[in-house]
Amino acid sequence: MQEQKQEYMRRALALAQRGAGHVNPNPMVGCVIVKDGKIIGEGWHEHIGGLHAERNAFAHCTEDCTGADLYVTLEPCCHWGRTPPCTDAVIEHKIGRVFVGCLDPNPLVAGKGAQILRDAGIEVETGVCEDECRRVNEVFFHYITHKTPFVTLKYAMTLDGKIAAHTGDSRWVTGETARRHVHETRNRLPAIMVGIGTVLEDDPLLTCRIDGGRDPIRVICDSRARTPIDSRIVQTANKIPTYIAVVGQNERTAELERHGVHILECKTKNERVDLADLMRQLGALGIDGLLLEGGSALAFSALEAGVVHRVQAYIAPKIIGGAGAKSPVGGLGFDKMVQALPLKDVTCTPMDEDFLIEGRL
Repeated sequence: MQEQKQEYMRRALALAQRGAGHVNPNPMVGCVIVKDGKIIGEGWHEHIGGLHAERNAFAHCTEDCTGADLYVTLEPCCHWGRTPPCTDAVIEHKIGRVFVGCLDPNPLVAGKGAQILRDAGIEVETGVCEDECRRVNEVFFHYITHKTPFVTLKYAMTLDGKIAAHTGDSRWVTGETARRHVHETRNRLPAIMVGIGTVLEDDPLLTCRIDGGRDPIRVICDSRARTPIDSRIVQTANKIPTYIAVVGQNERTAELERHGVHILECKTKNERVDLADLMRQLGALGIDGLLLEGGSALAFSALEAGVVHRVQAYIAPKIIGGAGAKSPVGGLGFDKMVQALPLKDVTCTPMDEDFLIEGRL
């Protein structure tokens, strides 16, 4: 029975992930309804404001679900938001048992949904594939608890730790598979952030280049508002939401605003944008997750400020050398090896010729 429960919950997890990039700042949730040993209904939270996973599964039921088992990756909601409470639907459809992946940390739910179902006479079991269910929604769990974005630091480097040749040439460090995975992450997370150095050197667009992908909100750390008006970032600001974080208003910020850029005036730390303050402001805007892509000075500042939660390091098995060639994390650096920031829950995933090493800070 335990293996069967896990099988159905993993199916619900697979469904949940279809909502990636479409439900932020809501969680990704999947639901499977089982009766007499067969699946009679499936659903997931498809987009923000749309039906929740449970109601979608009921809408796609192929037969009466009285007495059926319901598997859902996150505790059913019990409050009115954009949609009615899912606990009401579970009770109305006379479900016999509910298997929950993990409880919802949202204070409006937080165990109340499961209790409402139990009070209605429905058997509820929680913690089925709990670790997997929590990992799927690590962005949501962080955001709902801290009200700041879950930040993923991403970089690609050669085996000898270089992100470009000594000439500055960086196309391409990794192959197509790894680069596509980056764009899948851009689609999954609602925002992307780089420093002014990256804008001045590369003039990037920071868009998502996969079929059906969603361009992330762009955030530029630019303390003195040096972003060129003719940069591709500014020239497309009326089409893609773009925020530039500065430490004070001036003529340049006013000109950027006239071109559709949103200015975020932040507190100052070491004469630069206070990244902790910036994260609070982005969280207040409803941005629950952020991909930090560059450059090396900003990467170290973010690590030093403690705002990074996950690292994605793409490693290409090639060597380029160069004493002056840049590494992915610059800045002053820590003084001693004992100060180095360790990663936990580390995984290594082959991506054709390259490797992706991921871990939590």
